[in-house]
Amino acid sequence: MKKEIINRVANSKLKTFDLEEIYPEGKRVQFDIKDWLFEEIILKEVDFRISVKNHDWSQYKNCFVAIQCSADAIIPSWAFMLIAAEVTPFANKVVIGNLELLETVLYQELIEFIDFEPFTDAPVIIKGCAEKPIPNSAFAFLIGKLQPLASSILFGEACSTVPLYKSKK
Repeated sequence: MKKEIINRVANSKLKTFDLEEIYPEGKRVQFDIKDWLFEEIILKEVDFRISVKNHDWSQYKNCFVAIQCSADAIIPSWAFMLIAAEVTPFANKVVIGNLELLETVLYQELIEFIDFEPFTDAPVIIKGCAEKPIPNSAFAFLIGKLQPLASSILFGEACSTVPLYKSKK
């Protein structure tokens, strides 16, 4: 007599949250202003403004843009703001910083607008493996939203999880 295999995970109240599922699709661009500096170290305002004016900003249409300067130069805030003002009408999102900061900001905004009510009093697994660049801060944002609601929070896959939190209710 064969014994039926029962999928206990599928039959449980366990809910999985996969940050990769809310990943906003679109090209990520790191815009580096060092090439517009004199000898990659000095910002000459007139030359800088000419470079900004002559640049084709439409190439960033529907992109997520992180503006930075990789050179060891002192850049005034207005220079970053000037570039942001030009690229913002085309880009989906603009930050002043690196690509990791860009991903952090995107996830922070996305997580703010999720309805977490379905996770109330449920055990939750935060899926760990991802092919997309999910910053560690996104996991912290998610914990902040889930912890007041979930009965427990685990990290990993249903077959192998690491316990993170258990409600004291």
